[in-house]
Amino acid sequence: MTTRLPLNGFKVLDLTAHRAGPTAVRQLADWGADVIKIEAPGGPEVDATGSRRSGPDFQNLHRNKRSLSLNLKTPEGLKIFFDLAKTADVVVENFRSTVKHKLGVDYEAVKKINPRVVYGSISGFGQDGPYEGRAGVDQIAQGMGGLMSITGHAGGGPVRVGIAINDTSAGLLLANAIVLALLDRERTGEGQWVSTSLIEAQIYMLDFQAARYLIKGEVPGQEGNSHPTGAGTNMFETADGHINIAAAGELVWARFCRAAEAEELLTDPDYATPGARIDNRKALGARLAEIIRRRPSEHWLKAMDKAGVPCGPINTIDKVFADPQVQHLGIATPIDHPKYGPQKVVGQPIHLSRYPQPKKLRHTPEPGEHTDEILKGLGYDETAIAGLRAKRAV
Repeated sequence: MTTRLPLNGFKVLDLTAHRAGPTAVRQLADWGADVIKIEAPGGPEVDATGSRRSGPDFQNLHRNKRSLSLNLKTPEGLKIFFDLAKTADVVVENFRSTVKHKLGVDYEAVKKINPRVVYGSISGFGQDGPYEGRAGVDQIAQGMGGLMSITGHAGGGPVRVGIAINDTSAGLLLANAIVLALLDRERTGEGQWVSTSLIEAQIYMLDFQAARYLIKGEVPGQEGNSHPTGAGTNMFETADGHINIAAAGELVWARFCRAAEAEELLTDPDYATPGARIDNRKALGARLAEIIRRRPSEHWLKAMDKAGVPCGPINTIDKVFADPQVQHLGIATPIDHPKYGPQKVVGQPIHLSRYPQPKKLRHTPEPGEHTDEILKGLGYDETAIAGLRAKRAV
């Protein structure tokens, strides 16, 4: 890519695998950092998440990187890592909390040769404490972090959300922390170790549901598609499908009632005030369901949009990317892969006024695709590289 981007000039060593760590590194790579993905020689075609390297998940996660085949369990491989780390701005890992120490690539080891380094870590449950070293994956954190207890219909049992929300949110939070540490380094000249965990990310994402407990002692439960604290926001069955409507707030509630030809709800004492609507949430939900069921989705979408009431269809993924606004935003971003041909991946949702949004991304590299290139940049010649291969260090 030749487009100038805000992280051009920053070098990142990527020791991550699975999803949370790669999500963090993807943010840095997409915005211009030179990312070197360090992979063990002869790694498996299928990773621990069940994702094939050639599959959509892996290709979406690891674009915009260079791949270096490196065996960190050999002295030669470890030397190469530290040669790279001497001039790296960032190192990112998501091993179990103890693994980096066993390999000898922990923060303190890297800091000795590069005090300016920002070292980023993601683990399941934190870098220390009772669960130090315990394996953690997204669904486990969804359960332990309370999300499954508030997802789904009342009485239906715990339900996981349909995405790896903790992996993704932890990755985004770590990317944010890395950029904060780089900004701090501009003032102090020193790097630091930044970290988060899946369980912390999950609790952070609980947001107002967690605040209900912390401030008022309320333990939220499952509310299905109804808003957990308000009234008038729900998924509704129409005459031919389902839609979402959010008729919250006095002004929007009045607009909704008029658009739904249900002005009587404005004066009904059970629904006339916000408090009354909350006190009578179940009865109101049944009343609104009866009204919305009378007409098809398209009628309601047009009527609510015209009235200024938030509403929307329930799209399958194919319909998401066919939506004209989504197409206008350009978040399905093209890649030309030399092995797999033209692809599209999920692009950046961030817009910066001084930088164009990345409109074309580099393909996810094949294993070790840039090994020779990177080693030659460190001063190794063809003979030395062949020797490293003979020792299985690369």
